[in-house]
Amino acid sequence: MSKKSPDLKVATITQKIIIPGKPKEVYLAYVDTKKAAEFTGQGATGVPKVGGKMTHGDGYITGKYLELVEGEKIKQEWTTTEWPSGYPPSILELTFKPKGRETELTMVHSKVPASQSKMYSDGWTMYYWEPLKKYFQTKKS
Repeated sequence: MSKKSPDLKVATITQKIIIPGKPKEVYLAYVDTKKAAEFTGQGATGVPKVGGKMTHGDGYITGKYLELVEGEKIKQEWTTTEWPSGYPPSILELTFKPKGRETELTMVHSKVPASQSKMYSDGWTMYYWEPLKKYFQTKKS
């Protein structure tokens, strides 16, 4: 019985955030493990290349890079240590668009287990977007 249940309920989380940095800088803050660890305060590992594996949040998040366009787009498979059994990885897409001296970051996180979508939606804001804004505000001062 290794057949996956076709009725796994999933959700898509979409968020748009303005980050006070240039698109390439914001992109690098996410894929560069030292910068990601600096702004999140948690360990990150990985090699930003298609097929490369990554972790964030001291290993809480694991994934694989599916597409990388420097300064424009990141696409990953993405799961956490709390992922429900039987669910395939979610798909995370981050796009970066210049808005004056800032970046409009759009996140589309699809195939998220529906029962966890609120938790991850809140988590993105708390553990990524707010710290990322502070990281760039601090760099500018």
